[in-house]
Amino acid sequence: MPDKRLSFKEMCAQFDVTPRTLRYYEYIELLPPDKEGRSRFYGPRELARMTLILRGRRFGFSLEDIRQWLLIYENEGTEVQMREWVAMADRQMVELTEQRKQLDETLAELSALRDTTAKTLG
Repeated sequence: MPDKRLSFKEMCAQFDVTPRTLRYYEYIELLPPDKEGRSRFYGPRELARMTLILRGRRFGFSLEDIRQWLLIYENEGTEVQMREWVAMADRQMVELTEQRKQLDETLAELSALRDTTAKTLG
């Protein structure tokens, strides 16, 4: 029995993405569906890829980084892909830590300015 495939509409609903997003992922060759006429279908492979894409986006990776990482699996296998994932995660954690530091500084500055302004009002 073949694995269940999702239609375009079902894929959008399952992952809570817009049709525009799904079409864009197809356009940039990140998520190629099976096509039958004008209909698009997504199997287990595409569902796994979509899960990884959305997880990568949540962690702040660019779509190009995610695309390159997925290509590693296709071209070089799981172990190489996992090693690259560790390196990517290390780089992203440094970037996110720096962003958090900048955000903390901005919040402190905004809070101080807000407090000063509130005191001026009485």
